[in-house]
Amino acid sequence: MNVKLYKELVVWQKAMLITEEIYLITKLFPKEEKFGLTSQIKRAVISIH
Repeated sequence: MNVKLYKELVVWQKAMLITEEIYLITKLFPKEEKFGLTSQIKRAVISIH
């Protein structure tokens, strides 16, 4: 496997898909969770990508 860019890595591509899905899901959370659970989940997903 000869990878020239990190964006070619399957693990990076899957992390990006998870990140997008989490952001879509957290949009459905109640507004009062915006700075609580939603923020914490978004920070966690950013850590993996």
